[in-house]
Amino acid sequence: MAGNPHTMEIAGAQLDAITRRLKEKAALLSSHACRDDAAIRRDGGLPEDRVIRPPFFRDIDRIIHSRAFSRYIDKTQVFYLLDNEHITHRAIHIQLVAKIGRTIGRALFLNEDLIEAIALGHDIGHPPYGHFGEQCLSEICETQNIGRFCHNVQSIQFLDTIEDTNLTLQVLDGILCHDGEVHNTRLAPEPITTPEGLSQKRELMQQKKDQVPGTLEGCVVRIADTIAYLGRDLQDAIEIGCLAPSLPGLPEECRTLFSLAGDYRRFNASIIDTVCRDVIACSFDCGEVGFSPEISACVKMLKQYNYANIYENAVLHAQDPLIKNLYGVLFERFLGDVEEEQTDSLIYQDLIRAEWVSSAYLDTATPPELVRDYLAGMTDKYFESVAQELLIPKRHFRNHGP
Repeated sequence: MAGNPHTMEIAGAQLDAITRRLKEKAALLSSHACRDDAAIRRDGGLPEDRVIRPPFFRDIDRIIHSRAFSRYIDKTQVFYLLDNEHITHRAIHIQLVAKIGRTIGRALFLNEDLIEAIALGHDIGHPPYGHFGEQCLSEICETQNIGRFCHNVQSIQFLDTIEDTNLTLQVLDGILCHDGEVHNTRLAPEPITTPEGLSQKRELMQQKKDQVPGTLEGCVVRIADTIAYLGRDLQDAIEIGCLAPSLPGLPEECRTLFSLAGDYRRFNASIIDTVCRDVIACSFDCGEVGFSPEISACVKMLKQYNYANIYENAVLHAQDPLIKNLYGVLFERFLGDVEEEQTDSLIYQDLIRAEWVSSAYLDTATPPELVRDYLAGMTDKYFESVAQELLIPKRHFRNHGP
């Protein structure tokens, strides 16, 4: 090694050895994998070190260091308005998706860097209060004639438009098409090679037309998303008393196939292990990724069970009318601030005049779009604190009376 106290350069011979070994490793990838040299970056960017930090590895860093990524810290996964630090939040969910995706990708000899980048960025567009918040914001957006709100579209809005992180098309495509809510027995990639192809997929997603990822790695993440939340949501629901550990009403074939008996704290691990092994066995070296018919049927049934007993649970949604009202009030308040150029408003401080926001975005975004993006970027707690700041009157005088 040579260098100074602040940097250590890799000597030529060492760099050659590293390059050779990494090439040997890359040669082991499946013929169906998306290789680093296939990466497409819209704006080119600086010359990339494809040895130590190849394109998709670099995208992982760009996502992690984005402002939007830091706001995962307090975004709802399923259960909101709940003080329990052991319940899954988005920050945990995306790591679970990345881990499960890389497990499958490693066994299938796919590009693990691409899988991780897609997984870490896939839920960045979720607004406060999870899927219910998405419904609230979507209704407002349609009223404002800016199209429905989709969290996966919003994810690339944050990463590609508002912050302009210049991610590769393959990563953006995987994030856009990650929809783990849709059940597919098998997925085969639908590749894109241009920014126009990504834009077309984005427009179709806005029209509620499901789009399949362009790489096999993106397809893996989409399935990993399902695997990550099915068992974990089941376990969380039992933890908070929303569901009995005996899982009343669960179809027997699901109970048997996933070994859902005994200690409920092992349910999630059992589901992940069973489904991952099935996906690997059914997807090896075939250019598609998917489940066996038996596992596919049980995954679908378990999704339906979770919807009926968890996601649509009346207790979970008890305060939804209040949340919906707050969305409406805050949207109108900030829309008025933008239209009237109230520069002391929080939306100017947090978005419009923020140094990290792309000037190209600000030049073209309409007032309703600015407000949509501002609200979507909030964490649950910040949403609540802003509502309290703007809607609760403040006391100006101390009471000196008896």
